[in-house]
This record gives sequence, C-alpha cells and structure tokens, in this order.
Amino acid sequence: MNSGKTVFAQLMELLPVYEFHKCVERYQGDYWIKNFSCLDQFLCMAFAQLTYRESLRDIESCLRSMKSRLYHMGIRGRISRSTLADANEKRDWRIYADFAQVLIGIARSLYLDEDFGLELKETAYAFDSTTIDLCLSLFPWARFRKTKAAIKLHTLLNLRGSIPEFIHITTGRIHDVNALDLLLIEAGSFYVMDRGYLDFARLFAIHRSSAFFVTRAKKNLAAQRRYSRPVDKSTGLRSDQTIVLTGFYSCGDYPEPLRRISYYDAENDKHLVFLTNNFVLPALTIARLYKARWQVEIFFKWIKQHLRIKAFYGTSENSVKTQVWIAVSVYVLVAILKKRLQADQSLYTILQILSISQLEKEPLQSLLSHENYQMPIDTETSEQLLLFTF
Repeated sequence: MNSGKTVFAQLMELLPVYEFHKCVERYQGDYWIKNFSCLDQFLCMAFAQLTYRESLRDIESCLRSMKSRLYHMGIRGRISRSTLADANEKRDWRIYADFAQVLIGIARSLYLDEDFGLELKETAYAFDSTTIDLCLSLFPWARFRKTKAAIKLHTLLNLRGSIPEFIHITTGRIHDVNALDLLLIEAGSFYVMDRGYLDFARLFAIHRSSAFFVTRAKKNLAAQRRYSRPVDKSTGLRSDQTIVLTGFYSCGDYPEPLRRISYYDAENDKHLVFLTNNFVLPALTIARLYKARWQVEIFFKWIKQHLRIKAFYGTSENSVKTQVWIAVSVYVLVAILKKRLQADQSLYTILQILSISQLEKEPLQSLLSHENYQMPIDTETSEQLLLFTF
C-alpha cells in the first residue's frame, strides 16, 4: 500500500466499491443526490465508528478540521451535521445491510479454514440475540416495555473467525425464537443455540433441512429413554442417550428420536443437558461445541464496547439500522484486514491502533507490526534520567 496515503484511505481501499455502487443502485440511494453521496455517508459513518465519535456535531467538527485531507480520504461531499442527519434519516438502510453481506461473503472465504478449537469439518454457527436499551421518549417506534424501548440484534455467528453471517434487527418485543424462521438453513452445518430457542417444530425444520442443531434441554422435558451409550465420566460426561419425546405437543412437533447428553461442568459447578439430532459425533465433542457458543456472547460484548451501537446519531428506525449495519461493516472490514495482512493481533488491538492513527501516513503492514507498539523494558541498562535524585 502507498505510504503517502492516510491509514483511513488505505483501509477503505479494501472496500469493493463496485459492489457498493450496485447496492446503492438497487435502492436508488443516489437518486437526485448532487453533493453528498451514499459513499460519502458511509465513509463519514465509518470514520465515526473507527474514531469513537460521540455525536453528529462531533463528526462534523473533526472532519471539517481536516478539510484539506477529505478528498484523499475519499470524501467528496461537503460535511455538515444536518446533511449527514438527513442522509441517515432518508436513505434506505438496506443499502448498507446488503453491502455488509458482501463484506461478510469476502470474510467468510478468508476464514474458511480457521481453527476454532474443534476438529470439525462442517461449518458451525452460534445463534443468539442481544438487547440494546433505548429511551422510549426518543425511540417510540421501538417500544419494549411500558416505560422503556429497546431493539434486538438477532445474530448468526460463524464460529470460524467469529464472522456474523446473518443479522436481523427487531424491536425488543419480538421473541428470540421467531428469528429462527428467517434463517436459510445450510445442509450439513451445525446450529448451536441456548434453550431460549427450544421450539421443537422449528428444530424439526432444521432436521428436515439435513442440518444439525445443538441446544440445551429444559428441566421439565417430557421424554422416554430408548438407548444408552457408555461414557467416560472422568471427562465430565454423565450420560449419552437416545430418547423420544412424550409430551402431547412436543412429540407431534418432533416425531423423530433425539440424542440427550448429560454433562457436568466442574469449573462452574453446573449440570448441563444437551439435545441434538446428530448421532455420529462423540458426546464430548457435542459438549465442547456448545461451549464454543460463548463466542457469540463475546461478539456482542465486543461490538457494544468498541463500536458505536449503544448511542445513536439519530432517533428514527432507518437511522438506527443504518448505523448498526455500518458498524457491522466496519467490524467485518477489520476482520478482513487482519486476515489479509496476516496480523497476529486481536481485533480489539487492531481497532485500538486504528482508532488513534486514521490520519497517519504509514503503511498498514508497518503500523500493525509488533515493533511499533512493544517497548523493550530493561531497567538495568536504561539511560532514562531519574526524576528525583537524593
């Protein structure tokens, strides 16, 4: 990459601009737009995500202070708070949702052989949701309870590389299990979920799609044991059984046998019971696969702490969804950067480095090298003068 370009410009070079314009044309995003294009909007919002800007006024002040560099950053339009607010309000959020899916497709191909701690050839996904609380008076369209508003991010996370393959944004009232109806089930893949998604009709739909699921059983599960397999109790396993459901509704929703695995987690002193339709993998692998589901919780924690998705620049539904999808695009773009540069640092470390160096003119490869941020410590041979002498 050209060392004469800013870090921000080098990072944005990773964007497939042709695909972005296709997304814009699909929803006529630049129709009758003369000065501030959808690409300008995306770059401004991406800059805000990378540098932790707090508000539209904050974005305007920072970008206007570097007016001479905007052209080289790829921003052609005039920056103003009202223009950016109108763009977030009126331009279809699906432009940025579709573009995020383009970036996800690129990242998925890069992380296809990524190791996530299990010797599993099939693709494994973790499905869960997180709730983002909002102010009811500012976001009345997202009413959650009587006195509060909220939105939910229903996320399907590929465990190889922690790449979000599917995100659906709803109001907080929508129950998690309803989002299962929106998934395009991939045959041969594993879908790992907590017991909030225990709906046997929907699980049977996954089974009929030739895919596998792993979830937790509830305590009141009505079932009859058909067969038991031997287990090594020193590994934490307690039982490995084939069962059939006996509940009036559950047996009609799922008429096929299920596999029930009981496991004792000594580290957290918990007894866990898993349900799956896979009868081939070892029982311990099923238990470890469910443990890998924790990656989706880490993903939610990461994006809430390091991206701007808890405080929003606008209050409309379109503005909120636009900001969330651009935040997801930035996350995936950093993941693409990490893989293409073969960087050893975590996404957190890379984002921290990028956040304070967006206007630096240094090659990204050099910026993310270990020599730039690891300081040798040698107290015996240090030539640092003492602050106080006695």
